[in-house]
Amino acid sequence: MKIMEFLNRKAMTTNLKASDKEGVIRELVDLLAKSGEIKKKEDLIKALLTRESLGSTGIGQGIGIPHTKSTAVKSLVAAFGLSQRGVNFDSLDGEPVYIFFLLIAPEESAGPHLKALARISRMLKDKYFRELLKKSKDEKEVLKIIEEEDSKKY
Repeated sequence: MKIMEFLNRKAMTTNLKASDKEGVIRELVDLLAKSGEIKKKEDLIKALLTRESLGSTGIGQGIGIPHTKSTAVKSLVAAFGLSQRGVNFDSLDGEPVYIFFLLIAPEESAGPHLKALARISRMLKDKYFRELLKKSKDEKEVLKIIEEEDSKKY
């Protein structure tokens, strides 16, 4: 599975404005809504925040992968966000989060959801890849970096 198979090119920003967890989630959900990928925005935000209450999706090393399953989507979809300042996301390592992948899967899909989470996590373990993303100037640069990394075998 490649990230570009489910990452919405219109739901990306290298300039997240939010300074807290809920704000980041709202901003990323807004990107998906504006791209036409989702309906029921508030239900989706509520589901994501409920998932966060079970345990932070800030996995450490400046990475956050908020995710949930929802009837708001028919297929797996993701948004990407980059925070220049970093956000307190209750990360496992206590560090601020800069790189966000928001992942929404259909209610009945377990396999693709887990594969996508694993794929994103594996790619982001690479420090060089993380640094390239953090230094990205715009969405085009992010796409190029992800496409290049996607082409590699994992």
